[in-house]
Amino acid sequence: MISTHILDTHLGKPAANVIVQLLDANGSILATAKTNADGRITSDAFALNEIQAGDYCLNFAVADYFKSLYINTFFPKAAIHFTVEDASQHYHIPLLINAFSYSTYRGS
Repeated sequence: MISTHILDTHLGKPAANVIVQLLDANGSILATAKTNADGRITSDAFALNEIQAGDYCLNFAVADYFKSLYINTFFPKAAIHFTVEDASQHYHIPLLINAFSYSTYRGS
């Protein structure tokens, strides 16, 4: 299972209504979802029955989020590439953003 959330470190609050795409190693879109009011996308929201071991990418379309706040951003999209080694585990991939940087880590 794969889930994510976004925290806007400039405002110190979750980033709501951000479209996130999950892509496989070939760049094919497997799922698309939008962050909720708490900046989260649960594994249920991605609506995947299962995942396989392999490489994946989460694409976060953050340009519209910053535009809605009247903030210019250097990064219109944030991409996080990661590897699923054990498909029975839960992979939570958070994104910390502000207009001029982003970072991530493997969450729980």
